[in-house]
Amino acid sequence: MADRIADGVESERTVMAQTDDAAGASDAVDIARNADTTAASADTHTGNAANAQTPQTAQPQVPPTPQPVGDNTAIEIIDGAIATVDVSKHPVASIPESDLSLADIERSRSRPLQWSVYGVLVLIALIAPYWLGRTFAVNRTAWLVEHLSLLNVRGVAFVSWTVTLLAVTGLGLMIVDVRKWLWRTVFVIGLAAEQFIAGLCLLRLNFWYSTYVVYGKSAGLANAANLGIIAAGFGLAVFAVLWVGLLVLVRKDSPLNVLTRSWASFIMFFVIELIALAIVLGALLNMF
Repeated sequence: MADRIADGVESERTVMAQTDDAAGASDAVDIARNADTTAASADTHTGNAANAQTPQTAQPQVPPTPQPVGDNTAIEIIDGAIATVDVSKHPVASIPESDLSLADIERSRSRPLQWSVYGVLVLIALIAPYWLGRTFAVNRTAWLVEHLSLLNVRGVAFVSWTVTLLAVTGLGLMIVDVRKWLWRTVFVIGLAAEQFIAGLCLLRLNFWYSTYVVYGKSAGLANAANLGIIAAGFGLAVFAVLWVGLLVLVRKDSPLNVLTRSWASFIMFFVIELIALAIVLGALLNMF
């Protein structure tokens, strides 16, 4: 009996010991969990403090994309930056909207009446001065010889060449700038003066016979004036041949193509005219 009571007491002690061990293990687990939570909280506070003490790195600010201000602006990248730049304006249409074609509009601007009147003036400047000069040469020969005998043959040739060059230059500028009446007026005046001199000097293919018959020994002045006119005309012919040849034979990428530009063409024209005048003054005048 006593043994059974001792065994029961011993069993109860063993159960109580196991219960105490389990409770101790549970308490240890709870303590460990509390320690981990406390450490994590401490790390969080430490990190916040460090973040509060250490300034955050500033993020690069992307500038806003500029917008076009008006119709004549555009967005471009210049030196790596986006900027708003001005662009060229589109030309304003000079022809209003209408049902007329371009040919009809140009025809309305052509002013055929003005050109008809100008054509009549050119014919008058071509015919009337020559007739007037020839009339003076035939009917006032003695008066002309008396008043013109003091002139030099080279001076007379230079005057006639200059007058003819004025007419030719006016014609060229009139073709280039057809809308200006200045060049038309220069051409008409120069043509009239050249024709009057040609009439006085009896200009024709074999003028030296006519001038000798009319002026006799004083025919040298008339011959010199005729040679000045012929020199200007010959220079114009040479220039026309060279210029057309450059247009036909010279390629667009050739350096010689610059001679077809307006300013270079005028320079070449005057150079050729001066060469023609030099030939007349230096050689041909000695023949008469």
